[in-house]
Amino acid sequence: MYNAELAAKAASTIRVLSAEAIQKAKSGHPGMPLGCADYAFTLWDKYLRHNPRNPEWINRDRFVLSAGHGSMLLYSLLHLFDYGLDMEELKNFRQWGSLTPGHPEFGHTDGVDVTTGPLGSGFASAVGMAIANRRFAAATGLGAAGLVNPRIFVISGDGCMMEGCTSEAASLAGHLKLDELIVFYDDNHISIEGATSLAFSESVPDRFRAYNWRVIDLPDANDPAACDRALAEAVQSDGRPTLIVGKTQIGYGAPNKQGKASAHGEPLGDDEVAALRANLNWTEPPFTVPADVKAYCAARVAELEREAAEWDRKFQAFIDADASRADLISKFINCEVPANIAEELLKVAPVDKPVASRASSGTVLQKAAELVPALFGGAADLAPSTKTDIKGGGDFSAENPLGRNIHFGVRELAMGLAGNGMALAGNAIPYTSTFFVFSDYMKPAIRLAAIQHLHEIYVFTHDSFYVGEDGPTHEPIEQIAMLRTIPGLTVIRPAEAHEVAQAWAEALLADGPVALLLTRQNLTPYDAETAKKVDVSRGAFVVSDDEDRDLVIIATGSEVRLALDAAELLRADGLKVRVVSMPSQELFLEQDFDYQLSVLPDDCAMVSIEAGSTYGWHSFVGLDGLAIGIDHFGASAPYKKLAEEFGFTPEGVVQAIRDFFCCEEEDGEDGECGCGCGKGDCSCK
Repeated sequence: MYNAELAAKAASTIRVLSAEAIQKAKSGHPGMPLGCADYAFTLWDKYLRHNPRNPEWINRDRFVLSAGHGSMLLYSLLHLFDYGLDMEELKNFRQWGSLTPGHPEFGHTDGVDVTTGPLGSGFASAVGMAIANRRFAAATGLGAAGLVNPRIFVISGDGCMMEGCTSEAASLAGHLKLDELIVFYDDNHISIEGATSLAFSESVPDRFRAYNWRVIDLPDANDPAACDRALAEAVQSDGRPTLIVGKTQIGYGAPNKQGKASAHGEPLGDDEVAALRANLNWTEPPFTVPADVKAYCAARVAELEREAAEWDRKFQAFIDADASRADLISKFINCEVPANIAEELLKVAPVDKPVASRASSGTVLQKAAELVPALFGGAADLAPSTKTDIKGGGDFSAENPLGRNIHFGVRELAMGLAGNGMALAGNAIPYTSTFFVFSDYMKPAIRLAAIQHLHEIYVFTHDSFYVGEDGPTHEPIEQIAMLRTIPGLTVIRPAEAHEVAQAWAEALLADGPVALLLTRQNLTPYDAETAKKVDVSRGAFVVSDDEDRDLVIIATGSEVRLALDAAELLRADGLKVRVVSMPSQELFLEQDFDYQLSVLPDDCAMVSIEAGSTYGWHSFVGLDGLAIGIDHFGASAPYKKLAEEFGFTPEGVVQAIRDFFCCEEEDGEDGECGCGCGKGDCSCK
């Protein structure tokens, strides 16, 4: 039962705990927890549907602290509502091994629904959560039965509102009428450098009204009763997402720092913590929750448990009534993928003629969507080019929540972050797609996906200078190296349709994010014998080989066929060559050393070929090996002309190998060929 007096005391508890933990750590951001404590506690106590005994309860509302620097607000709430975050963890805020890191981390601390910190990222991810939950509810019938209708509550600050990803995501949310979203805007007019008026003077409420959001004015968000009234209105949907514009005082309660930029990103100081306690009439020992607040929160937790248990009984009856419905729900919440997915996808791979890998991917996607109900996604206004529409899947919209094709619009950053939210919802395997060069716009989202170990798939097409006439602005050169530097991200660049099918299988079975890099130009499929050698799960495998080889050529994607053709020319000159397809460096490096050595022996000359930056390739070819690539930007011309100019022809590759490995003199000790051909007179030249 809600008690306004105890709720206000609990908000003061949050303020003191936050200030004390930050002061003990000598690091952190006290201003936001102090300013938002009244709103946040009112939300968690009276409106948020959650279950501390089961933090992953599927009908829970989500709480997204987009202003993640205010993490002590969330940690204090998790402590008060008994999520297993004990007082020692609060005392160890920002310390090694604690459950209270500087910014909230999904999967690290129970009750944290998303990793936040980069401002605006939580807001945009919340949009994805709403999308995934809405489709899940519609596809399973749980929504129509009144069993699944989770809301997503977000706390954002001025920094979130300045970041472009928030604008992109808010525009999309308004268009889709995602009324599950209720965003509290902590409008305190302070940023790190001082007043927001230094750089920010627009009307945020008017901007959101233009995005088709409902805006609720909360003139004093440090008044619990006013927060209660605003939330009561917000949860009564009018068919639009809601922005609550809450006027707060940053550092509320700290008499000498309230309303000042100095309260934002540094501890209050021992004297100011003491002044805060005095100002709040706080007499409890440090790091103490008053007994009446503890009892009040415990009673609410018990009430939440009873509500969740009643829901669980209804849910069980719902799935018991229909075995097929239960099976479908299981496939969503477990993101089930058939064990024989690779075999099934290979059956539909177009291997009878040359096709671009983006096209073979599109064909494979149709089968994958048939077999994996949780799979859905879309593109940044590029689905016709990236071949990522699910045929017959319908367009996701306010009117059609069953749609499997999301039109993200030209909003790559919001798309990537929304994809994270879709994965975090726990009932979807999302894919997002754009031209590879625009992965630059998605980098922050991809990085956050990797940090959170999210299962999502990036479909990046037009993967090299072979884009051609569009020129250097659209020809990815350094992007592949950038993706490979992200820990936990698997990058797969398949060479043709057999590899594409297996690449999709690996992506669907992965336990983290996967990027598929696909071509615009047609690729010749392997013949039947070579196709038997394909094993993308290993990351690299031999596709052509001679006994006692002199040279190993490693290639990825479209350059595998180039390597095979160059190998034939070298063989005509008497060299013995092995060609290795390496669609994924990451998967290859996961293999045991014996397998790695069986593919890349240490007794031959090594060459790599990739139509991108050579950065990182010397890890495989060695310091004395040759990395053929593009360490400059591309140009505008037909792609075959670019291949000729950049040396990406069989003849160009052979010449590069000869120039690198063979000496200039024709005899004597210095005349030995470094390529291993054994021709002392350098006749291999």
